[in-house]
Amino acid sequence: MIIAKFLAVVILGYLLGSIPFGLIISRRKAKKDVRHYGSGKTGATNVLRTAGTRAAALVACLDALKGVLAVVFAGLIVGGDYLVIGNFGLGMLLAQVMAALAAIAGHIWPVFLRFHGGRGVATFLGGLVVLCPPAAIVGGEVMIIGVGLTRYASLGSIAGTVSTYAILIPLHIISGFPIEYLIYALIGTIIVIIMHRDNIVRLVSGKERKLGDKAKERNLPPSTHPESSSFQ
Repeated sequence: MIIAKFLAVVILGYLLGSIPFGLIISRRKAKKDVRHYGSGKTGATNVLRTAGTRAAALVACLDALKGVLAVVFAGLIVGGDYLVIGNFGLGMLLAQVMAALAAIAGHIWPVFLRFHGGRGVATFLGGLVVLCPPAAIVGGEVMIIGVGLTRYASLGSIAGTVSTYAILIPLHIISGFPIEYLIYALIGTIIVIIMHRDNIVRLVSGKERKLGDKAKERNLPPSTHPESSSFQ
């Protein structure tokens, strides 16, 4: 029974993460398909460049909400059940971490958009808000400060996610915070860095777009043009 619940929270987390709020809102607010502009991603940064500040803020909140709901629903589904493997009891906390990671995966590789979504930062922080609010606050502040000082959303996002893992190391060692939090932050940070690898290359070469720069329309070949989805 517990295995079925773990599977259920992962599937639910993935489906929640797959909801393409960036695409939906950019179409509603600006009559544009965000996938046709800039990086082609559906996250808040690309929405900002195509549909404006208000649309981007709404997308960021909704993308974070996906992580929040994944964790909350996982807790409700698993409850006090747990699976004993050796000396370890695997229960609600692990299920919540798995659901949050599944939501990140859904955001990045959404089933509704042929597995082409965003970079997962807002959804990662949303999951962390419920799992470990102090780490989420530190990560959010570092990200905001980093973006404000450099005007590079990618650099601020990477710094923010890395800081969540960095702060959880002493919180785990000194204050006894569950290791599941540390695992979530580590895996999430690795995913976010990998998803920003093209940004990192442009940062190093000095060609990265700054916050506020307008996104240019992409010239996509017919074979790769994202012209159909469940949300068109």
